[in-house]
Amino acid sequence: MAETSITRARQLLTPNPPVASTPWATLGAAALAATAAVLMAGIMVLGPGVRFDDPAAAAVSAQP
Repeated sequence: MAETSITRARQLLTPNPPVASTPWATLGAAALAATAAVLMAGIMVLGPGVRFDDPAAAAVSAQP
């Protein structure tokens, strides 16, 4: 019993060989990082004080 436990423990503790990454995964990660960078840059340029008015509401004027 102890012999099989030790053998099983050794099998579980041996590291698996690394899996080669594909270029598509690298390209996807780079695209995700680039998208996040562009979105963050847009938020920094616009800033928190920017307000977009609704064009439909701006076209209707109140009549006295």
